[in-house]
Amino acid sequence: MRRNVIRGLARAVILAAAVTALPNPASSQAIANCAARSEVIEFLLRQYQEKPAGIGLINPHAVMEIYAADSGTWTLIVTDVTGRSCVILAGKSWEALPPQPIPKA
Repeated sequence: MRRNVIRGLARAVILAAAVTALPNPASSQAIANCAARSEVIEFLLRQYQEKPAGIGLINPHAVMEIYAADSGTWTLIVTDVTGRSCVILAGKSWEALPPQPIPKA
């Protein structure tokens, strides 16, 4: 009995490791949201009239950019060092804020 429980637990651990380690069909959906940076930017401009609104360095290998339109739509993309950009988030009701003074501590 104890041996069967241990075998069952070992199989469950191996199955869990295999499921998380191997690609699954859901990951293929992310590929559809990625393309060369120039293609993504061209698409955002053509489809939504979105232009650069902000940029930030995530780490030495990735840059985050926000594109926004006067209509209020916005898109956040991440670009890696190979020039591949992926759409991470998109939304509506974007408002650009004027620069704010740094609060005193």
